[in-house]
Amino acid sequence: MTDSVMQFYDQLADHYTLIFEDWQASVQRQANILERFLRALGFPPPATVLDCTCGIGTQAIGLASRGYQVYATDLSPVSIDKAREYAAQFGVQVQFAPTDVREVASRVEGQFDVVASFDNALPHLIEDEDLRLAVDNIYAKVHPNGLFAASIRDYDYYVQEKPHAIEPRVYDSPGERRIVFQVWDWSADGKTYKLQHFIVRGDGQTWQTTFGETIYRALLRDELSRFLSDAGFNDIRWHMPQDTGNYQPIVTAKRG
Repeated sequence: MTDSVMQFYDQLADHYTLIFEDWQASVQRQANILERFLRALGFPPPATVLDCTCGIGTQAIGLASRGYQVYATDLSPVSIDKAREYAAQFGVQVQFAPTDVREVASRVEGQFDVVASFDNALPHLIEDEDLRLAVDNIYAKVHPNGLFAASIRDYDYYVQEKPHAIEPRVYDSPGERRIVFQVWDWSADGKTYKLQHFIVRGDGQTWQTTFGETIYRALLRDELSRFLSDAGFNDIRWHMPQDTGNYQPIVTAKRG
């Protein structure tokens, strides 16, 4: 993971809510899903949660609104600033800090009942050594008998199909149309792809485009499971969208 990842999210932070039709509604919808999911695994509020790749706070704020005690970190300091602003708007208490997931063991105090990383953050770690370092740092932050939970894109599917673009989402509101889409350029070996992200806004006559690009690793489920096992996690399970209601597969792992 390079500085380009931080720059991608620094640039996107002010526009991130535009990816959603209604970001505030999405915060609550995801909070419903995640609270139900964590309760079923034995972690109801007021369990402690470290969201170690929190972005602008979509999951951290939602979980805090349900009574979880949330500490949240992210590589992007601009995203952290926006997360603080949004948490205040929601009226919830979350402690935020700009921290690389590969450094949380030394920069975040204590251990947590749940450590979380949602919205496909871990596949930014292209090199094995970076992913291993991140997972080792995460393991150090999970309380004994605690849980790690992460969501990633279903790369087991995508590496077979290698889509060149993600179907645009079109959101209409009074006086404005918003179009959100991605273009994916795959590497020759199919192990990574360059994502180009577009948000196009306009009134039908004048249009404004927000653009950013970054690199993702097409991280397969067995690959991530192996890294989790090597770090010391056990009871590693994959939970698919049809079972959880979440839009991405979720992996869980326990620290015995």
